Amino acid sequence: MANRRSFIEKIGKGAAFSTLALSLPSALFSQIKLGKAAVVKNKVIGIIGAENSHTRGFGKMFNLDKKFPGWEVKYVWGEKEEFAQQAKTEGGIPNIVKDPLEMMGKIDALIVDHRHGDLHLDAALPFVKAGIPTFIDKPFCYSSQAAKIFLEMARAVGTPVTSYSSIAHSYATEDMRRQLAEKKDINQVTCYGKVDINSIYGGFFFYGVHMVEPLIYLFDEKIISAKFNKNEKENLNSSASLIFANGRMATLVITTKKYGWQTFVETDEGVVELKSRVKTIEPDKNYVDMVNMFSTGKEPRSHESIIHGIAVLEAIQKSIISGNWESVIA
Repeated sequence: MANRRSFIEKIGKGAAFSTLALSLPSALFSQIKLGKAAVVKNKVIGIIGAENSHTRGFGKMFNLDKKFPGWEVKYVWGEKEEFAQQAKTEGGIPNIVKDPLEMMGKIDALIVDHRHGDLHLDAALPFVKAGIPTFIDKPFCYSSQAAKIFLEMARAVGTPVTSYSSIAHSYATEDMRRQLAEKKDINQVTCYGKVDINSIYGGFFFYGVHMVEPLIYLFDEKIISAKFNKNEKENLNSSASLIFANGRMATLVITTKKYGWQTFVETDEGVVELKSRVKTIEPDKNYVDMVNMFSTGKEPRSHESIIHGIAVLEAIQKSIISGNWESVIA
């Protein structure tokens, strides 16, 4: 894709990198010495992309519901003016910028939330180079090669970056992983979920990430190959087959009538559904860990895991076109 090529060309040219300097403002220090009540300003988040409902949700969570005191979303850039205005109104975001670079020097953290994942890395690039902690919504991008180059750059300049499916990075999935540790000899997994392989936002990548990434979180073994099994009749289920390095097989069943995700595993006792035993907690782990990264610089997910997830999606997308088994290469 053109965006992918332009990103790789940009990143390959190299540039002078800068990092954030952490220091106590002199004015605040003076207030503390004089015994005055310190006025602590909120940390500021900017968002690039407003086509997704996620952006309105971020604004509501930070600004209206104040789930994370001390943080606020102050700036948004939208692909269209109407998207930005909707985010401003429904998310309580005070400022719309005409160019994302207007946020440079004004924000402490960045969220990139295009509906089309192939736009993510170009949008994030100047901010990551400038040392701004960045969360990139799913999918991170559509190329494992681009993901690797980008994350190597982020590591080199010392900027924390992360990305994940909200389904995978959740307290529910964390609990299901604990359940799997109690079960033995699981050799088959079946996942159900809604995906549109013809989506204008990247085909299988767009929602397929919610089926693939939970598997990466649940099992330690890497996925090594993938094949998509297309049902040519309209509105009937298709599926994808994945093979792990240890020989375990996972089947992804693409549903057409229900929005949601379910996971079943075959054990010695038969086929059982994995269900979380923990109560729903808000905000969920995906939001908590994102804000923790913004505050501390600690990345909640390894770069290797991000790259592997994109490589699996890439192999499935290739198989949709070729009809063959495709190797997962990262």
